Amino acid sequence: MRKRRAQTTNQAIMRGVIAMALIVLLVCYLFLTMVGCSPAGERFHVNGHITEAEDSTLLLEAMTLTGVRAVDSVRLTSAGDFDFAIVPDTSSAPEFYRLRIGSQVINFVVDSLEDIRVEAPFARMATAYEIEGNDASRTMKTISLLNIQLQQQFAQLDKDATLSALEKVDRARSLVDSYKQTLKREYILADPASAAAYFALFQTVGGQMLFNPESDKSDVQYFAAVATQWEILYPGALRTQNLRNIAIRGLRNTRQARPVELQIDGEKVKEIGIIDFGFKDIRGQERRLSDFPENVILLDFTAYSLPASQQRNIQLREIYSKYHRRGLEIYQVSLDTDEHYWKTMCDQLPWVCVHCPEGFGNDMVRLYGVEAIPSYFLIGRGSNMKARGEDIPDIEKAIEAEL
Repeated sequence: MRKRRAQTTNQAIMRGVIAMALIVLLVCYLFLTMVGCSPAGERFHVNGHITEAEDSTLLLEAMTLTGVRAVDSVRLTSAGDFDFAIVPDTSSAPEFYRLRIGSQVINFVVDSLEDIRVEAPFARMATAYEIEGNDASRTMKTISLLNIQLQQQFAQLDKDATLSALEKVDRARSLVDSYKQTLKREYILADPASAAAYFALFQTVGGQMLFNPESDKSDVQYFAAVATQWEILYPGALRTQNLRNIAIRGLRNTRQARPVELQIDGEKVKEIGIIDFGFKDIRGQERRLSDFPENVILLDFTAYSLPASQQRNIQLREIYSKYHRRGLEIYQVSLDTDEHYWKTMCDQLPWVCVHCPEGFGNDMVRLYGVEAIPSYFLIGRGSNMKARGEDIPDIEKAIEAEL
């Protein structure tokens, strides 16, 4: 009996020791989390110096989807040196930050664990800074400077006594439109997958967003272009989901503003995650990419005049024969300049063949980032972009996974 009691006591003591050890481990984990004690390899640094800014407080702020969040701060000495060590977000998508003293701001992005280096004079911190670490942050600087230049032009316009109020309004609109077109052409269409393109979409003028993704059909397409690329590169990231939701809402709103389409079939107005477009087929009928919501789609940009086109179409025919009955559709966009040649070559092809006479100059082709052909994309059921060709090691396995 005494031996059994001793064993019971020992077991109780052992359970107590184990419980205490677990509590200690939990406390240590929470402490390390609170103080941000991560291995050095899991941090990135933002460092540099701001000259002539002694006793000024330099703030590091995260630009989150829900607003600005303070991350760290330092009171600068006469040397102006600073070094922030930051535990990165768990998301794989780029994250946006800014350095700020008063109203002067330096925007930058972090898309890996690279270090960011900033040098700036305090008096012209927002305009004369130098930044090293990634190309996207340097491009963001150019976009910010264009925005500041626009504000300066507004100020000069307001002081111009030779212009009437209506003339000032007209010129202001012209300046805004010029800035917007520059962002579209040089920073969004040029590389819709980049963090700089994302940054360009959310530029503001006079406290209002420059782009209107809620009701401007053209603006919606640019949000959709970036959303499509981010869906491929950063699937599941919060910023990707936000972009996609904005694009979907805008597509829905702008379609509802077209009563002719709604009168034809209101049920066809669906929320999709691709950039929708339509070109004419060999019979002159417009075929839209969104006409196949229940299919897995292989979207193929090509030119039948290419030397390897025939062999490629033979391979596509094999894929089509194998998977079409299970729900695969091929939507092939020809960029051939010779329309007659295109009609001759695609006449006997069993899939959807359409012609884009503008070729690489077409906005939709550019929005998809097609710079060389052949170029293709895999779209899942429900019109959800899955991947582009260079990211698909085995096209048949990728199709199988979606069917």
